[in-house]
Amino acid sequence: MSKSGFVPDNSNIKKSSGTPNLSVNYKQNVLFKRNDQNIAYQLTSTQLPAMLGGAFVDLYMTKGHMREPHWHPNAWELDIVVSGEVEVSILDPDTSSMHNYRIKEGEVVFIPMGWWHWIEPLSEAAHLHLFFNNDQFESTEGSDVLRLTPPIVFQKAYGVSASEVAEAVAPITDTVIIGPPNHSYYQKSYLKDERDERIVVKINEKVVPAEDK
Repeated sequence: MSKSGFVPDNSNIKKSSGTPNLSVNYKQNVLFKRNDQNIAYQLTSTQLPAMLGGAFVDLYMTKGHMREPHWHPNAWELDIVVSGEVEVSILDPDTSSMHNYRIKEGEVVFIPMGWWHWIEPLSEAAHLHLFFNNDQFESTEGSDVLRLTPPIVFQKAYGVSASEVAEAVAPITDTVIIGPPNHSYYQKSYLKDERDERIVVKINEKVVPAEDK
């Protein structure tokens, strides 16, 4: 039986074994790296075996990227902003409502265990400390749900086209964690669509579609 999770004492530390390792450079353990500005470091009981009951992630992101939608089936999460500003979005499964929290340096958001959530920088750069109440916390990533669920399941469950779903999720070929997974594709597709919907160009007081400018 694993002892991962909250423990009320230091029963895992034995006098006969001597003092365990109590210090480590967590930046030697990269959880995920999109690039040098979008990276997450992790500290768990794998690095510090004596540290039962909690884990830590040091997260850096820049605007235009995000910590993808996911949930933790075995831990709650506490997000603390070290610098910058982010929006943490959480789906409350009890009320089926979405909550969006804009937080800056010194502010926190608590995410209950198993709740769907994601983090998006609002400033040009953001730095967060994430704490978990399980030294071997697990994550279920939205990218894995999308790419590993057969498209026909979405059709049967929601009445959407399996072929259209397959086409839409085709660019997601691996676990994302910090998205977008392919920035060039993102620039050509999503940002173009967003531009066409929001930008209005006027020539001689006549509205012209953005692509015809």
